[in-house]
Parts: sequence; structure tokens; C-alpha cells
Amino acid sequence: MDIINLLTSASPLASVWFTAVLVVLDYIIRIVAIVIVPRNRRPTSGMAWLLAIFFMPSIGFILFLIIGSRRLPRARRRKQDEINRLITEATVGVDQLSDQKDAPPWLTGIAALGRNMGALPLTGGNSAVLLDDYEATIKDMADAVDSADRYVHVQFYILAYDPTTRVFFEAMEAAVRRGVAVRVLLDHIASIRSPGYLRTKRKLEEIGVEFALMLPVRPWRGEYQRPDLRNHRKILVVDGTLGYMGSQNLIDSSYNKLSNRRRGLSWKDLMVRLEGPIVSGLNAIFLGDWFSETNEVLVNWVHDVQHAHHPGSLDCQAVPSGPGFEGENNLQMFVALLYDATERISITSPYFVPDESIMYAIKAATARGVQVELFVSEVGDQAIVYHAQRSYYEDLLTAGVRIFMYRPPYILHSKHFSIDDQVAVVGSSNMDMRSFSLNMEVSMMVHGRSFVEALRLIEDGYRENSRELTLEEWNKQPLRSTILDNLARLTSALQ
Repeated sequence: MDIINLLTSASPLASVWFTAVLVVLDYIIRIVAIVIVPRNRRPTSGMAWLLAIFFMPSIGFILFLIIGSRRLPRARRRKQDEINRLITEATVGVDQLSDQKDAPPWLTGIAALGRNMGALPLTGGNSAVLLDDYEATIKDMADAVDSADRYVHVQFYILAYDPTTRVFFEAMEAAVRRGVAVRVLLDHIASIRSPGYLRTKRKLEEIGVEFALMLPVRPWRGEYQRPDLRNHRKILVVDGTLGYMGSQNLIDSSYNKLSNRRRGLSWKDLMVRLEGPIVSGLNAIFLGDWFSETNEVLVNWVHDVQHAHHPGSLDCQAVPSGPGFEGENNLQMFVALLYDATERISITSPYFVPDESIMYAIKAATARGVQVELFVSEVGDQAIVYHAQRSYYEDLLTAGVRIFMYRPPYILHSKHFSIDDQVAVVGSSNMDMRSFSLNMEVSMMVHGRSFVEALRLIEDGYRENSRELTLEEWNKQPLRSTILDNLARLTSALQ
């Protein structure tokens, strides 16, 4: 009885001490956050994290520890530095333009920017074909694999074995049987989140390709980084002479998800088939990622870079970006190009959640008389990103940007933009903070009127299948939608 009475009498004091400890910890977390969180971080991102930590100290601090740093592990950063050095040494003297007279005066500066950030040169003598039919593109890539003599390099954010992609897997299997080296990279988290991952993995093992998971999150194997740092690239290289890159994943256009099929959703993408020296640049990016995941150094691309020739007329530059680089390569190139526009900017991005520099560049363009249009989807597949994107519409419309919303049941997943009638950028990168900071992406800058004209025809097709959003219509949005959009915009800044 005496012990029970002692504990009973002591419990109020223990409760006071416990509360005091919690209060002290709360203030310590807030003070530490003020010092640590804003360091080397965008003001908007830093403010969003501070708000999260101040409103929910414990939860916010734990989230910050898990996803607060966009830096890859030190060993991976060292590998990326080594890759950049090797590429720079192998490509000395290959910078060239097909037609200096036709190039805008600012192009060499943009090329130098990309060269200094991503180590890959601007090269002439390329040809390109735009592919915007989803199933036909997969068949086209399968045909390319069927033509392989030496090697096939496959890298996709999402790769799945299903009835739509079966033709591509059959082509890889046939290539392996005739002695072609087939190497495959697929993103770990994105792939396991897709239906049929185990079936896909078994199929890759069955047909005998070499494959590795990109940015695996397997702490029990010593493989860990911030779990939402992802490799979002889409690249196919055949023998160093034929390449593909763009926005399309290697999966059925419904992404094999029941929710998409119930809504009848289908993805609309754009890929580019390439020949010429640019293919060696894409291959270098693949082999850099292969080295990062397998520690295997392959050097066949060095010969391809130095001996690649093709009688094309396009100047192309591949610009890799992501947390493995010191700067946000794609963001810097995008902003520089937007400021160089004098007549027209046409942007297509499924997830348009720009940072302040992009918004300032767009507003500066409209203010100096440049026509700016934006193609987005009318419906979204990711609720938070969809509403965060909508939060920018009023500002864009007020600035004079024309917004075209691609009609359902399609998700417009293409990622590209054009500057005037001379330069375009196509690739895997969205115009959002995730693609700028967290994802490993690859973009390709193309100089050539024929390419931009072909892209304009694609954009004309988008316009025909879209409806234009007006400021008058937008101002009729209910208050609840505005609140939801703004909340989503705030969470999108947690980078």
C-alpha cells in the first residue's frame, strides 16, 4: 500500500516533468529548424518546411529527416563526378553546329551552359522523327531491337511486361538468343508500385537480359537514399547508332491500374527516334546510370562518340539532370531559353508546378509581346499535383498565357516546349519542382526548323483536342476549389 500511495502521490509531479520535457523539446525542434531548414534551399521550400515543423513539430521534423534532403549518398555523387569527367574527356572537340548561319546568336551560349552542367556537347549531323502513337511507338522500338547486332540499352522509369509491351520483350529475347548484349535499367520504387512487377521481373530473368534496379531502396542491403529521389529517364539505345528518348514509359497506356480503366484514362506521350552523334550522348547517360547501379564500367560508348556520323541537319544536345549534379541543369536551361524567346513559346507539361524563376521568365515573355501557350490535361491522375498546378492558372491567365486543356479520357503526358521557330526541348522532364530537384531526368535541346515545324503539327493536334480555359471561366471557380488548390501548392514546395 505504501508503494501504491507513493506512486499515486508522485504522478502529478511526473506529469509536470513530462510536460516540461515536451515543451522544451518542442522549442528545441523549432530553433534547430530555423537554423537548418533554410540552408541551401529555395525560400519557398524552406518556408513550407518551417510551417510544417512549426504547426506539427514532431511529425514535421520526422518527415524532414526522411525526405528533407535531396542529396544522393556521397558514393553516388562521386560516381557522377567520375562519369562527367570521363564524358568530358571523351567528347573533346566534337562540339559542332550543322549550320552556323541559321543559328540564333544565343544558341552557343545555351549550348555552353548545358555543356558545363551536364558534360555533353551540342552536336550536328542528327536526324529525328517524332512518334506520338503510343502502341505504334512500342512496336517501332521493338523493331529497332530486332535490328541490333552488338548491344541494346533499355532504361525506363516504369517497365512492365503486359500484352501491350509483349512485342518489345519478345524482341529483347530474340536479341539475347542471337548473342546481342541486352542491358535493362528500371526504377525500383516506380516499378514495384506498378501492377505486375513480379511478373515483369520473372520475365526479365527468363529471357536472360542483364538488368538492375535504379535507386533501389533496400536498407537491409545497404541501399538507401531519400525514397522519393527517382530516376525518371526514358532511353533506348541500339548499337550506338539508333536511339529513342522522350516521355513514354514501357507499359500499357492505362498503366494497368483498375482506377484508370474505370475512368477510361489513357496516356498520350511523345517519343523521338534519333540517328547521329546524339545517340552516343544518350548512351553515355545510360552507361553512367549503369555504372552507378552495378559498378560496371563499359567503354564502348567512347568509340561511338568519336566516330558517330550521320548526314542529318539537326543540332542536338542531351542534358541530364538530377540530384547527382550540383546545379538544377534542366531548370537553368529552361529559364535561359524562355528569356531568349522573341516571338512564341509553346509549353506542354502534364505536371506544371513551376518555381518562381519559371513564372518570372514566362511573365517577362508575355510582357515583351511573346505569344505563350500552355498545354495541360483537363483531368489529372495525381490529385495533389493536379490541384497544385491549378493554383497557377489565374496568375498565368492574367499575364496573358493561353491555356489549352487536353480533353479526357486522355492524360497528356508529353513533355516538351518550343522557342520561336528554331529551337525545341523534348524529354522526360516536367516543368515542376520534382523534375527540377528530385528526379533524374534527361532533356534534349534541338536546333532545326524542320524539327520545330514537326513539333508544331503535334501541338496543332493537341489544340484541336483541347478546350481553352479563359480567365472569365476561371474566376467562377468555387471557393473550396481555390482553397484546395492553394493547400496543394503549399505541400508541393516541400522539396
